[in-house]
Amino acid sequence: MMKSNIKILALTLFLSISLVIGQIDNTQIISKTGTTAASFLKISPDARSAAMGNAFIAMPGDISSMFWNPAGLDYLTQSEVKFVQSRWIADLDYTFAAFAMKLPGIGTIGLMAQGLSVGEDLVRTEEKPHGTGELWDAQDLAISASISRRLTDHFSIGGNAKYISQRIWHSQASTFALDFGSLYVMPFYGIRLAAVLSNYGGKMQLSGRDLFFSNDPDVNNNGTVQFVNSEYQTGRFPLPVTFRVGLSGEFMKTSFIKWTWAADAQHPNDNLESVNVGTEIGIMETMFLRGGYSNLFLDTAEDGLTLGFGLNYRIWGSSSILKVDYAYADFGRLKDVQRFALGITF
Repeated sequence: MMKSNIKILALTLFLSISLVIGQIDNTQIISKTGTTAASFLKISPDARSAAMGNAFIAMPGDISSMFWNPAGLDYLTQSEVKFVQSRWIADLDYTFAAFAMKLPGIGTIGLMAQGLSVGEDLVRTEEKPHGTGELWDAQDLAISASISRRLTDHFSIGGNAKYISQRIWHSQASTFALDFGSLYVMPFYGIRLAAVLSNYGGKMQLSGRDLFFSNDPDVNNNGTVQFVNSEYQTGRFPLPVTFRVGLSGEFMKTSFIKWTWAADAQHPNDNLESVNVGTEIGIMETMFLRGGYSNLFLDTAEDGLTLGFGLNYRIWGSSSILKVDYAYADFGRLKDVQRFALGITF
């Protein structure tokens, strides 16, 4: 058993180091940036994980595990609800909502919704640059169902099934996808090892009445057919599939203070490899200070430093806990993004 655990640890460290080394000199590698649809699926949804630099796949027992690694969801000790509303880059609105509950003998199940939206604006054309009198808007939406189960005291698995849609004005694209995750608590100082494959699914292709137009098949001659109804054929784009491996553990763990570290190596299909690192200091499981750094070794990334804090307040006379979290993320030339999250366990 010990030899098997050592092999697993060595393999994980080898994969993580390989991703890092491969990123040190990547100037000749094609990144494939901008070649996937539904990029909103890559946005960190929760203030806690965002404050820790998005290094979260090996962090169990949080409802946002549904997004990062569904295998960690079964470490919840109570049912939980969480809601996040934040202003994303370019004044976009981002919303995240999740619910999870434990089912004895089955595991933990959950529902999650995440959306990114653009408010209504004027439709402008070359002939009418001040507006045609019509309004347009856009919305991205993903709805996921999760299940997680601990097969042993040290090993758990989980998965998501999700519906994904993108809409801009009267055109829309949709598809389905799956997430798979595993989490293993090793016998070495409680270090946790995780691996996740996210957004494995079909391609997306826009369709709708905005793509219809009338076309004269022969502009040089008059005939019985003056116009033919036609349609623009848009391309089919894959989802942002990402494979991650991660480790987490504690520098210190007492009844008063818990100091946690985490590191994730990620390999996306639409960018180069990078590493996220983060830490969290919890005082009496009530007050939390967090920090991290996203996309290490990725020269083209605008995001980087992250900071945040959290407060857990036990509601008087009950076992319910009110959770309030805040995160700040620096996005360089794109300014910063701030998130507030509100959750409750019951």
